[in-house]
Amino acid sequence: MTNPKPYCLMPWIHYHVGNAGRVKACCVANIPFGDSNTQTFSEIWNGAAIDELRVKFAKGEKDSRCKVCHRLEEAGGKSIRQETHEKFGENFAKHKSNLPIYFDIRFSNACNFACRTCWHGASSAWFPEAKQMGRNLGEKALLQNINDFDAFIEQTGEALLNAKEIYFAGGEPLATKEHYLLLDWLVKNKATQIHLRYNTNFSQLKMGGYNVLDYWKHFSAVEILSSIDAHGELGEYIRKGFNWEQFRANRKQIQSHKHIRFLIAPTISVFSILNLPKLYKTCLQEGIIDLDGLYINMLDRPLHYNTKALPEKYKQKVVEEYLSFYNWAEKEKIPQTILNQFKECETYMLSEDLSKQWKNFQKETALLDEMRNESVNEALNF
Repeated sequence: MTNPKPYCLMPWIHYHVGNAGRVKACCVANIPFGDSNTQTFSEIWNGAAIDELRVKFAKGEKDSRCKVCHRLEEAGGKSIRQETHEKFGENFAKHKSNLPIYFDIRFSNACNFACRTCWHGASSAWFPEAKQMGRNLGEKALLQNINDFDAFIEQTGEALLNAKEIYFAGGEPLATKEHYLLLDWLVKNKATQIHLRYNTNFSQLKMGGYNVLDYWKHFSAVEILSSIDAHGELGEYIRKGFNWEQFRANRKQIQSHKHIRFLIAPTISVFSILNLPKLYKTCLQEGIIDLDGLYINMLDRPLHYNTKALPEKYKQKVVEEYLSFYNWAEKEKIPQTILNQFKECETYMLSEDLSKQWKNFQKETALLDEMRNESVNEALNF
């Protein structure tokens, strides 16, 4: 490699398995490397597709398929590409590896929530409504991404045992059997130095005979990014299946486990952006998070849920709410890292006018409101 700092590190360090077992560059870039159900790990990791991207990134060149990162960076936000450089850049420069050290494995779409901003491909609970709307991905609720768990472990095991981080996301990892099977395998193989990182709705800590705390106690570091977009009724409106009181009870269950870092990880959409200051304050005041316990996920698609789609008068309401938050944050000595995330939300929202999408938002919301017997006017403050 001619450039010590490639444009993006992902092709050298990252292995992402998503829908239908397809291995891609990452969870946001549609750059296919292969099929984990029909190809071996070695064939994919040493294949022509991933090597082509390595050559391009080594030269410092962009790829047009990385549009999500490009749009976010251009709008003043922090992308997965930038975050990966921050987390793994120093290690990459010092210690070259022939195997991935960062895994993102989505075994299936198993999930107990049907969030407004999600879809059937990422949530089995979406299936009944998706089928009614003609948007189902297949004729079964549960879509298995990895068909044979044992074969996957046999092929990928060597790399997994040397991983530095495994990221679990949805579906819902805590409602996915294969997630527990993998943790069990890691514990039995004494690979407990791995950093476990989750994006989870945090609605359950047990599934059948599995209790996730029985596994987490073996690992030196566990990080929970709890995908809660709002508290109370608004949170339950955005994420169908969410229960604020159950969320609070589950949080209390893990508070004595000091090796578990807990953050809220809201998806920033038209539904959640105005309420973000209130969510942060509430979680802070109730001891759910520490001062630095926020990790935002900026929604890019569908465009009618993107915060850029808000009409100007609503954007100004967000600006006013955030100004009030900044004044409060200064008095409370809130960390700059938190303020930066709020400013990122604001800057991203104001970076482009997509208000022509607002009619699509209204149409889509009215459709789901009717199906769910809910009301956006009662849920939102706009």
